[in-house]
Amino acid sequence: MRSIMIFAAFMIGLGTIMAQIADRMTPALANTVPPKAAAVVEPPASSGLRSLSIAPDARGHFETEGRINGQRIGFMVDTGASVIALNESSAARFGLRPSRGDYKATVTTANGTIKAAATRLAMVDIGGIVLHDVDAMVLPDEALSENLLGLSFLSRLKRFEYAKGKMVLEQ
Repeated sequence: MRSIMIFAAFMIGLGTIMAQIADRMTPALANTVPPKAAAVVEPPASSGLRSLSIAPDARGHFETEGRINGQRIGFMVDTGASVIALNESSAARFGLRPSRGDYKATVTTANGTIKAAATRLAMVDIGGIVLHDVDAMVLPDEALSENLLGLSFLSRLKRFEYAKGKMVLEQ
């Protein structure tokens, strides 16, 4: 039992060190994501559920930071978006650079109808809520000023709701 505890402590320490190294390796990215409204990650209950509570920003929008494939990104939670929507600049940071021929999907946005490129994200982490193989779309920068956390992520959670003035996500 003592060996297991020592091994677990070692793995936690190693994980912490690796996260710090990863953050140092991408200092430019840390400065490109604007600060978001505070999100509170609640510890897993005995049932193992993870919960995230996001307060609205000054505009009343629910913005949070997350990670795609380990890289930081800012999102606005959008329950009206079918999928995660990324602008080209953000997608390029993750190595997603669709060619002009990849823009085959027609999507309707608040700014009108636009062509988008479908993709799948290997891993999306929002406040410790982690999902794999999440559908997304890449839209031209001029069509999308903020990245949207849409239903391709939200619908795979146990629940998401507006409660007590906050957006609550639970896995």
